[in-house]
Amino acid sequence: MMAIKMKKKAGSTDMTAMCDVAFLLLSFFVMTATAKIPEALPVDTPASTVQSKLPEDNLATITIGKGKVFYDLKGREVRKRALELMGQKYGVEFTESESETFGLMEGIGVPISGLKQLIAMKTADRSKPGVQSGVPKDSLDNQLKEWIYNSRIANIDVNDKELQIAIKGDAKEEYPAIKQVMDILQDQKINSFNLVTGLRATEK
Repeated sequence: MMAIKMKKKAGSTDMTAMCDVAFLLLSFFVMTATAKIPEALPVDTPASTVQSKLPEDNLATITIGKGKVFYDLKGREVRKRALELMGQKYGVEFTESESETFGLMEGIGVPISGLKQLIAMKTADRSKPGVQSGVPKDSLDNQLKEWIYNSRIANIDVNDKELQIAIKGDAKEEYPAIKQVMDILQDQKINSFNLVTGLRATEK
């Protein structure tokens, strides 16, 4: 008796549920992700093999590159308090709205006289080339020194902790520019600070 051969039918899998899950995950990541804001002063940091991380708070970062200096301060309330102290120092009155905006901003690179204009800009416009000329640091108008001094007071007022300093310098920046910033720190008895570097692979 001849055996009857059954025709094999191609199996089908319903992918509807899988597609639903994929779109849900995609929607979740899109809605929760934050866009990376381009740095107003991008720098190419020197390489090193040190892997220690910078602290998440109680930190001020001084970025040096292309002959400019930018200043950043961690902590919303600390930033607001530092702005208040700088306003008192230079006779500039900031509104509550301006203070709130400043508390959420990244690093700044303008003289105090141009800070109101910078705060009023859209976030994307602040990082455009030529918008920020750098924080003045010369002997006649050393606003960087005042930012550091008032930030240290603000951090103690808000967090009751000493402010730590990090220097992020471009690998191609001339040494005198870096040394000038270090001298400003040492004038305020700050002899311990962090140097930000890029990670370099170690040879085996």
